[in-house]
Amino acid sequence: MTIEQLFTGANLFVLPFWTLMILLPNWGITRKIMQSLIPFVILAALYLFLLSGTITSESAQALSNPKLADIARFFAEERAAATGWVHFLVMDLFVGRWIYLEGQRTGTWTIHSIALCLFAGPLGLLSHILTAWVSQKFFPQPQTEPTPTTP
Repeated sequence: MTIEQLFTGANLFVLPFWTLMILLPNWGITRKIMQSLIPFVILAALYLFLLSGTITSESAQALSNPKLADIARFFAEERAAATGWVHFLVMDLFVGRWIYLEGQRTGTWTIHSIALCLFAGPLGLLSHILTAWVSQKFFPQPQTEPTPTTP
């Protein structure tokens, strides 16, 4: 497979997970799929494969004490750019999944934050943090007390 095919395949691979979290967040199958770590294992394996063919002794030395110009030169190479992109895909999906699971656990509305995370990961995370804070501060969920059991 070419680097272009791996890049395209990685982009297509994550789309069903994002689609489920955004369009069908309360579907039982979405909940079950999003509990799995398998997508991250697959993407991390692709990342490792790409990284292993990207890092040279010269690039490792430059990246060990990074300067912006060195990083720019490193990512100018197609395989390095694909490696960096897969890194984004893994981390953004991981954060999107965390937002989704937190929303499921707490009842916080997350669709906007997940959509933002898909397109701009850190903004989705910030959106969720703010949404969760506003929800807890101004719309607290009623606490239910456990029903006492009698012997």
